[in-house]
Amino acid sequence: MSRIERIIVAIPARNEAERLPAALDAIHAASGMCDVPVAVVVAADACTDDTADVARAGGARVVISTAGRVGAARAAAIRAGLRRTETDPDRIWIANTDADSVVPLDWLAVHLDFADRGAALLLGAVRPDPRELAAWQRRRWRSLHPRAESHDHVHGANLGLTASAYLAVDGFRDVPLREDVELVRAVQSAGHLVVSTARAPVVTSARPVGRLEGGFATYLSELVLRPAGP
Repeated sequence: MSRIERIIVAIPARNEAERLPAALDAIHAASGMCDVPVAVVVAADACTDDTADVARAGGARVVISTAGRVGAARAAAIRAGLRRTETDPDRIWIANTDADSVVPLDWLAVHLDFADRGAALLLGAVRPDPRELAAWQRRRWRSLHPRAESHDHVHGANLGLTASAYLAVDGFRDVPLREDVELVRAVQSAGHLVVSTARAPVVTSARPVGRLEGGFATYLSELVLRPAGP
């Protein structure tokens, strides 16, 4: 029996009505692979499309954010997820992903496995959607990101932690960028056990233009999508 009694899946989303259904379908499928209740919360952040309606239709709880900053949106989703539970924070696992990402079937089961082995925070792996990359781009991604069980990559699209560790460091900062990196540093500095895995990598969008300059799309554009020099 898992020490975790409840899972909150937190998803920030800005104008992601097109991609969100696939993300939610994958999360619901992954929820069926574990015996722990799962609540999915979408923070519709500064949206001008029908992201919120799509999220509700997909079975998620929706919180509306006007911040326009991913750190604030992630925090709002988690806050909403924690608001209606009296479960011990040490027995709640917060699994974070993105609206343009698709988790594998064993995603939550892998997160629970590490939580049951004592992890306070889990750094998961991601890979860009191979359908959106040319063959040489896929090869470049693999060369830059060899699959290793222990790694130091931080991806908000695949990051989990206990609610107790999250609350101990006051959660995600209200910042437009690198909110995930700041959270991980704070959890490490507080002395909590941080581990990483290459198991259950999350497939994320390989679009070259993202919602924010300097985010994952910018990284892909600069290091993976740009043609190699001579």
